[in-house]
Amino acid sequence: MSAGKKFREALKEESPLQIVGTINAYQALQATKVGHKAIYLSGGGIANASYGLPDLGMTMIEDVCIDVRRITSICNTPLIVDADTGWGHAFNVARTVKEFIRSGAAGMHIEDQVAAKRCGHRPNKELVSTEEMCDRIRAAVDAKMELDPEFYIIARTDAHASEGQQSAIDRAKAYVAAGADAIFAEAVHTLKEYKEFTDQMSVPVLANITEFGATPMFTTEELASVGIDMVLYPLSAFRAMNKAALAVYQELKDKGTQEGVLDTMQTRMELYDMLNYHAYEQKMDELFSKGKAK
Repeated sequence: MSAGKKFREALKEESPLQIVGTINAYQALQATKVGHKAIYLSGGGIANASYGLPDLGMTMIEDVCIDVRRITSICNTPLIVDADTGWGHAFNVARTVKEFIRSGAAGMHIEDQVAAKRCGHRPNKELVSTEEMCDRIRAAVDAKMELDPEFYIIARTDAHASEGQQSAIDRAKAYVAAGADAIFAEAVHTLKEYKEFTDQMSVPVLANITEFGATPMFTTEELASVGIDMVLYPLSAFRAMNKAALAVYQELKDKGTQEGVLDTMQTRMELYDMLNYHAYEQKMDELFSKGKAK
């Protein structure tokens, strides 16, 4: 079963499907062990965590594929990837799709911002025309047919903030007509507005429940009541990791010991259990013992 097919099966099994952000392979293992059926790699997360940069379109396709490959090489949970604006014109978008599929991704979302993009929950976003975005989608759909026709393409519209709700809905309809498998309605403010999207879409709709942004912390039950099919949590665990790490660094600086924050840490055995460390160690011992026997 292809990665794209696995994602489509997960979408059938859980409604709404929670898609949780995993900025690295270890987090992907954690999310999988908890029981999540779909994971996500954020462009902002890659910029922030892997490169120490803000999410302003400064990372490129290979920067993303490096982290995609790291995750998919160790974890079979279907991975949706943030493709930003696709890194260029139609041929670039096609290359993005093919590289993502080759790297093991199950799907991606692509947005209708200009190349000098901004975080979806920040002001002053600029959008390309509806037709240009449709060209991006058509290029993506055409490209996936060669390697994985089930690869899942989500069209994100940022129009709600700059052009209003009706424009966002109109754009989304055009994106579906161009071949998008689903719609990502970014920075929507109310359940009523989500309902307006789901009522008028013939494909699944994704809600981005990111912290400290424009969208309230709606529950899965609330979102299900208005027809939302997917709920994205792009950087929730990453934010928690960052605050925990900063507290440890501060404790070491202030007190010269980490003893006071040990209760916030994962133990060595918990780490080993997550990594299946002892099975690797046992295999290594078996291989070495065979070599010695000779």
